[in-house]
Amino acid sequence: MSTAVADRPAGADTAHALAHDVEWVPLSIVNAYLVGPRGAGDGEWVLVDAGMPFSGGAIRRAAAARYGNSRPKAIILTHGHFDHVGVLKELAAEWDVPVYAHPLELPFITGRSSYPPPDPAVGGGMMAYTCRALPRGPVNVGQRARPLPNDGTVPGMPGWHWVRTPGHAPGHVALFRETDQFLIAGDAFVTTKQESAVSALTRVPQKVCRPPAYFTQDWQAAKASVRALARLRPEVAATGHGVPMRGQELRDQLDALAHDFDRVAVPSVGRYVSEPARFDERGTVSYPPPLVEPFVGLAAGLGLGVAVGMMTAGSE
Repeated sequence: MSTAVADRPAGADTAHALAHDVEWVPLSIVNAYLVGPRGAGDGEWVLVDAGMPFSGGAIRRAAAARYGNSRPKAIILTHGHFDHVGVLKELAAEWDVPVYAHPLELPFITGRSSYPPPDPAVGGGMMAYTCRALPRGPVNVGQRARPLPNDGTVPGMPGWHWVRTPGHAPGHVALFRETDQFLIAGDAFVTTKQESAVSALTRVPQKVCRPPAYFTQDWQAAKASVRALARLRPEVAATGHGVPMRGQELRDQLDALAHDFDRVAVPSVGRYVSEPARFDERGTVSYPPPLVEPFVGLAAGLGLGVAVGMMTAGSE
């Protein structure tokens, strides 16, 4: 029996309730989440992550259907990669709300630093081969950017706390609510093989998988993060890619990934496998040189077309 919360077509312009106060918004190859009970008023709900470029229409429609004309308290980011901040700047300005992220992610949403280059040597799928064409930022929301509180609380999300889960991004965080063991995992792990364009678009297979490999730039930190989340024993995992999952099979699969991470998740070769990228509060500090890769020009050209197509598919 599948442990997926729901089966949905790729790019479906609909939302799906995961709990009385959490709604999943699928956006082409990525997910966003609305947190707050249906009918909540101004300042009583939040948006978690902001999708791909051109995702604004789908997010607005889902928010309007759930909350009417009310504005959120804030936008919360699990991290600042391009597929999680696609309409961040426009929505933050339109709603006139702050954007909260871990301090190590702030340089990537305030225009100060770009992420290191992605790694086309990993993954073995079209998304990996063509990742050179994907944006690596930064975006700039200016003074709207705020650090998440040091005490672990999440603004606008009472009862939740943030968990630092670096590896896929230096300041990556997951969000967890102990009362019902609900986990918003971001990309610390996902539930489809994101390196494959087909899997990214169809969200198949539906199983616990490593973080998207082409943008993961510290594999040992990523392993520690998966193990930390496995110890939380989540009942529901709402991930940045794929279909949210729940129940004992979710926990069993997450345990297996945590236990066997070096064997099943870490690529055999890759730019960041032996040496991670380095970051500080200013952004990217250093990263290792690229590997020698075949068909780089072809991959870059194909990647541009794939990226543009996926950014527009099913979003407006």
